[in-house]
Amino acid sequence: MKKELSAYSLGATLYMPATRIDIVDTIVTGKIAGLRSLVICLEDAVSEQDMPFAMNNLKGMLDALSEAKQRINYVEWPLVFIRPRNEQIGLQLTAEYDLSAIDGFVLPKFNLSNLNEWTAILELTHLCWMPTLETEDVFDVNAMLALVSELKAHKCRDKIIALRIGGNDLMNCVSLRRSRELTLYDGPMGYVIKMLVAVFASKGFSLTAPVCEHIDDHRLLEKELELDLAHGLVGKTAIHPNQIPVIQRALMVSSLDHQDALRIINSSQAVFKAGGAMCEPATHRRWAKSVLDRVHYFGVSTAVSTSSVQIQHR
Repeated sequence: MKKELSAYSLGATLYMPATRIDIVDTIVTGKIAGLRSLVICLEDAVSEQDMPFAMNNLKGMLDALSEAKQRINYVEWPLVFIRPRNEQIGLQLTAEYDLSAIDGFVLPKFNLSNLNEWTAILELTHLCWMPTLETEDVFDVNAMLALVSELKAHKCRDKIIALRIGGNDLMNCVSLRRSRELTLYDGPMGYVIKMLVAVFASKGFSLTAPVCEHIDDHRLLEKELELDLAHGLVGKTAIHPNQIPVIQRALMVSSLDHQDALRIINSSQAVFKAGGAMCEPATHRRWAKSVLDRVHYFGVSTAVSTSSVQIQHR
């Protein structure tokens, strides 16, 4: 069996610096409940002075994962990605490291200027791509239109699981840090996310939501998750295990949406009423398909109270 590589399978994607020594245990033993995907980070999470240790530590981890993969059903593992520091590190990893247990790379600071270099590094590997949109040209709709035009016809198009929105880097571009009281949508990122959805999602690309760095404020995280889903984003970056159940719970589908999606997919009517709303399969079918994809991975929620959720899994 192979792992299911889908944007909807990502869920809460936990970032862990490559300097940590417990990553293999986290992957192999399922130590973090509900973890669907993780990124071993060699970029912003690792200081320049710690890079030699991080690279050596990563090499040992990859060897250990490759060995474990031979004797354990790795299909049960979370999806595992590496975020190289830059293209040079990416080339070194593909040339010198055992990446057989890795599912893909998260490509930092991705834009048209490095597309060809990343292609040369990755096109002959099994690795999937998750490019990160986090440079100042992301604010330029014309630059994003040029990028999506290249990507939609690119020979590695099928390797792109999703594009990640790098919220903190983009906020840094405009000299801001997110508020402790407001969601990302209440500042300049509200425009950016809307624009990126319009440009990329309309061409069939999935986008993942930026991290909520206020780790202990689950109220703010839940509010932002509602807006992530309203904008059609798939999955969300997490930086602490306590964010994972909050994110995964938000990705579950309400029973009403599930029922509507099934009716839309299965109906032979052009228009019909359900749950007090108009359903029009011709225009709602793609939405219905995305809802059923979420159900496949996260199940249906029936909220019996504000603090109790029952899960019906596939």
